[in-house]
Amino acid sequence: MGDDKSGGEDPPFKVNKEDLKARLTPLQYSVTQEKDTEMPFTGEYLKLKDNGMFSCLVCGVELFSSKTKYESGCGWPAFFDVIDKTKVRLIQDISHGMNRTEVQCASCHAHLGHVFDDGPKPTGVRYCINSAAIRFTKLIPK
Repeated sequence: MGDDKSGGEDPPFKVNKEDLKARLTPLQYSVTQEKDTEMPFTGEYLKLKDNGMFSCLVCGVELFSSKTKYESGCGWPAFFDVIDKTKVRLIQDISHGMNRTEVQCASCHAHLGHVFDDGPKPTGVRYCINSAAIRFTKLIPK
């Protein structure tokens, strides 16, 4: 599933760590910059059902539509697809004694969560994303 990028190259969007420490909460910083995770069933977007877009908290790139969000029972917001596959990086993650695929923002390399092969149709994948790594913008009907 992952494209096994090493993750070593610089992101197109340059991140100033000191600015981020001032702008983000400690949890948001540890998730996006230190590959931490929020506790399951605690994220602000877990039960959100509003129509809108989810963007990278660090750089603002739109990543997920609420139309692909679903209740997976995993404890984190789950999506069965991304808006555009070029907006994310998939990297092999063998930390914590597991072999998983990490999801990063392609623009700034912020850690978002992980992707698994147990999602619903039509994609069969589950993007398990930390609320602390994304921002929601509600779409107002015209």
